[in-house]
Amino acid sequence: MGGISQVQVKEKIGLTFSSTLRSILRQDPDILLIGEIRDEETADIAIKFSLTGHLVFSTVHANDAPSTITRLIDIGIPPFLVGSSLNLVMAQRLVRRICPHCKLEYKPTDEELTRVQVPEQFKKNTFYKGKGCVNCRQTGYRGRTGIFEILEVRQPIRKMIFANANQEEIRERAAELGMMSLRDAGISKLVAGVTTFEEVLRSTVEDF
Repeated sequence: MGGISQVQVKEKIGLTFSSTLRSILRQDPDILLIGEIRDEETADIAIKFSLTGHLVFSTVHANDAPSTITRLIDIGIPPFLVGSSLNLVMAQRLVRRICPHCKLEYKPTDEELTRVQVPEQFKKNTFYKGKGCVNCRQTGYRGRTGIFEILEVRQPIRKMIFANANQEEIRERAAELGMMSLRDAGISKLVAGVTTFEEVLRSTVEDF
């Protein structure tokens, strides 16, 4: 790809995440993509680079979007730096699609509706599951699709990060500001007939 430079980490020769990042910063790129923020040194370099007006994309191992914030703080980044540099966090999961060749209507049990937390207005919708056929190797699924949780770090969220709020408090406030949780995103796929109750339960954590 034109204009793209890629560097493969090789720790045996001293080409580590942090040493590579320092070399890259000296070249003053507009956009930086870091495969993963896994330690304090890498996070510190990435955040300081973003504070100078550069756009930084990266991944962090966390359960959902709000817990990404507390994960960065746990790594060792002060809350005021996290709050000042972070603009958007997206968590994603992959769920299997119902096979279109053996898709059948399915009536869920009351327990399934309760466990998945399907809103009352959708409980009478038509739901589906795959029977299993040669096209899906008798699994009832064919292909996958993504469900996403997008947390936009607006001013109210920034203030909470500065105050070192926990992830539950951040999650509640983000929901009030319109964030769709992974569970809600899964339910939207369920109601649309794309996936099943089992997949939503498997890939998302229950909201309490």
